[in-house]
Amino acid sequence: MHNKALVLFSGGQDSTTCLAWALERYEHVETIGFDYGQRHEIELECRINILQEIRNRFPNWAKRLGEDHVLDLKLLGQISDTAMTVEKTIEFEKNGLPNTFVPGRNLLFFTFAAAIAYRRGLSVLVGGMCETDYSGYPDCRDNTLKSLQVSLGLGMDLPLVIETPLMWLDKKQTWNLAKDLGGPGFVEFVQEETHTCYLGDRQRRHEWGYGCNDCPACELRRTGFEAFQRDNDV
Repeated sequence: MHNKALVLFSGGQDSTTCLAWALERYEHVETIGFDYGQRHEIELECRINILQEIRNRFPNWAKRLGEDHVLDLKLLGQISDTAMTVEKTIEFEKNGLPNTFVPGRNLLFFTFAAAIAYRRGLSVLVGGMCETDYSGYPDCRDNTLKSLQVSLGLGMDLPLVIETPLMWLDKKQTWNLAKDLGGPGFVEFVQEETHTCYLGDRQRRHEWGYGCNDCPACELRRTGFEAFQRDNDV
């Protein structure tokens, strides 16, 4: 029954790995991205390149890859005063959360994705949320997304399933998953084509990919890749 999926695809390491995961499992896979005024808008360009290169370089996946959808959610950026949407130093707030947390972001993303899925006949929503190596965002937690799955299913009167294949993986395991899915060639693809850096730095190339090397996203990606290298003798 659940053989068609919609992947929340930003162009980052996690969502690209989730896209490959979905392409391995489902007969038909579509993607959805969101322009919400993020500082690292370069990811919107990267995602286009990634989709094209998947079609060119991974023929087994290409035949399952369907339409891409991009929604304009700049209103979210307009009501958010965060380090992800305005120029400010990344730091922790008094509540213990980093100021990169965009309140309601994933809740809105999944709600809009569910609306697209309803129209397109897709019953699986796939997201790269993780509760292992993450910044503490409450809308990335497993319980949040289980609750959201129930609410969306009831609200759409549709048996929607939310899949989060990275939920219990650390970043080293995410790199390993990429290798399991597509071999060393896909690992290199993730290194070169994806973008994770919160500051949108696409000028500096490191062994693990592009980024500032200082923001929380770069730190997680770097340390995960270094651990992956040690385990795989890369």
